[in-house]
Amino acid sequence: MHAKIKKRDGRLLKFNAEKITSAIAKAGAATGEFDNAVAKTLTIRVLNLAEKIFDSRITTVEEIQDIVEEVLLSSSYRKTAKAYIIYREQHARLREITNKMEVDLVDQYLGKMDWKIHENSNMDYSLQGLNNYISSEVSKVYWLNEIYSPEIRRAHTEGDFHIHDLSLLSVYCVGWDLFDLLMEGFRGVSGKVESKPARHLRSALGQVVNFFYTLQGEAAGAQAFSNFDTLLAPFIRYDKLSYQEIRQALQEFIFNINVPTRVGFQTPFTNVTLDITVPRYYADRNVIVGGKPQKETYAEFQEEMNLFNKAFLEVMSDGDAKGRVFTFPIPT
Repeated sequence: MHAKIKKRDGRLLKFNAEKITSAIAKAGAATGEFDNAVAKTLTIRVLNLAEKIFDSRITTVEEIQDIVEEVLLSSSYRKTAKAYIIYREQHARLREITNKMEVDLVDQYLGKMDWKIHENSNMDYSLQGLNNYISSEVSKVYWLNEIYSPEIRRAHTEGDFHIHDLSLLSVYCVGWDLFDLLMEGFRGVSGKVESKPARHLRSALGQVVNFFYTLQGEAAGAQAFSNFDTLLAPFIRYDKLSYQEIRQALQEFIFNINVPTRVGFQTPFTNVTLDITVPRYYADRNVIVGGKPQKETYAEFQEEMNLFNKAFLEVMSDGDAKGRVFTFPIPT
């Protein structure tokens, strides 16, 4: 047999048949099908077949393992053959994950050598961006090998198509029920701080911010609320707010919603839908303030909706301290 064998990293090492025997013996012991003596006999068959196939050429570790599989499959030890194949596949995945964790990922990010560093325009080049880049590369290996089929994995890796946000196997954009938040308050996670239903506009807007901040971690895309102006307008009258106070509350909300709190130093991707006029399905419903139905209906608060939307659009148009347009929330 050959004097050398080529390792996966390209190194040439002295060929050691005992390692083949050891691997086969471990597989046989795991299934209880045979002992070390049988493993030695199977090793001889592996060496003979390798000599016949490769002649004097230096073989690789993968080629020897392929022959071990072939010998086991052609033997009567089918259970062991299956165990060996599964064991080999598991270790291949483990090596891929381990390789992804090597320092070359750090170098790629610091040197901006990988196009995926710029894949998300909402993510800044930062320490958190580096951490997200490394964890994402490891997560992708798991999703491709454990979740997606071999056909999908091959199509993605060979460039037939691109799976966007592959590191986040979750829902994409999510629409939530603002009415439910106003009824129940911000709660539901065991052991975490809970808030009662909001009784004031500022409290309601603060709960919306906290809701978006929290739920952003459970989805790959946007977090959204509909009927934003319809459901919040009654708080303006109940709080007896002036237009300047409405504007101030919404300014605080918009500045807070644009703070980069998401993984990778991102700003949460948020969306709010403005009805402009009270929709028919809410017109005759009693308004909710403090988590309880009040005597008025939403149809009675068109004037407050107008003030709310005017203030919202003014703040969004003014931009931040340098006059830059706010990215979020996206109004629709």
